[in-house]
Amino acid sequence: MLWLIRLLLLALLVVLVLRAVWRLIGGIAEGASASAPGVPRRGTQMVRDPVCGTFVVQSRALSATAGGETAWFCSDACRRQWQDARP
Repeated sequence: MLWLIRLLLLALLVVLVLRAVWRLIGGIAEGASASAPGVPRRGTQMVRDPVCGTFVVQSRALSATAGGETAWFCSDACRRQWQDARP
């Protein structure tokens, strides 16, 4: 009877170890993929906010044009500050 309990405990331990390894491999694969939510794809065009210096994905950035110059911004506050500084 004791051997049966030991066998069941061993089987449980093997299952737990395999599950932990599987989750670890899955987490590594998810972190290495470029399809994580909110993460831009490699090679995506980035622009630099001239006010605060933050890099922003161009397709998500705000823009403003003054004097034939287009600038890209991370927030409306930075855009307003840039527009206020223009003559």
